[in-house]
Amino acid sequence: QMLLKSETDPERRQALSTIGGQAYRVRDMIGDAMLFARPPAPRPEALSLSQTIDDVLTSLQEEINQGEVQLEVNVAEALSLYADETQWKVVLSNLLLNSLQAMESGGQIKISASPLETESGPFIHLNVIDEGAGLTEEERIHLFDPFYSARQAGRGLGFGLSKCWRIAMQHGGTIAAETNSDRGVTFHLYWPAEKPDNSVV
Repeated sequence: QMLLKSETDPERRQALSTIGGQAYRVRDMIGDAMLFARPPAPRPEALSLSQTIDDVLTSLQEEINQGEVQLEVNVAEALSLYADETQWKVVLSNLLLNSLQAMESGGQIKISASPLETESGPFIHLNVIDEGAGLTEEERIHLFDPFYSARQAGRGLGFGLSKCWRIAMQHGGTIAAETNSDRGVTFHLYWPAEKPDNSVV
C-alpha cells in the first residue's frame, strides 16, 4: 500500500496490487486455521429457525441476486433450535455460499427442515439442496477437510465447510453431504432443537 502511493507504472501497480491482495488472503487463511484449531466455546440459546434463516438470506441477498438464484424455503415458523446465534449463522451462510458458488446462473436452492426425535433428544434436520455440480465419492468423503479443494465440483477451497463441521460438532450436531440422483448436492445438517438434559452450558 505504501509503494502504491508513489508508483505510476501500470504494470508495477498491478503487481503491487496482486501482492497486497495475496497478503490479505494469507492473513485470512491463518485466521481460519487458528479458528478451526481453537474455536471459541459456543454460548447456545433457543433460537427461531425461520428467523435466523431470514437473517442469513438478507445478508446474502447481493450474492443471490448476482447468481440469479431462486430460493425455496420450507421451514415451519414454530421450529426452534439450540445454538450460539453467531456460530449458527456462520454455518448456514457457508453452506449457502458453497451452493451459490457451485451453481450456474438461474439455478435453485431449496431449504427445508423437519423435527427429528433421537436417542439424544429432539433434533432439527435441515436440508440445503442445490442444483450445482455433484460430488465424486472422494470429494464427498473429504469435503469437510480443511483446505480440501473440490474445484472440479465448483465448490470452495479453504475452511468454509470445515468450519461448518467443527461448529456443528461443538453443538452436538452432525453434517453430511450426498450427490442428488439428478444433479446437485444435498447437505444434511442435524442440530439439537433444545438444551440437552446433561448440558453444563
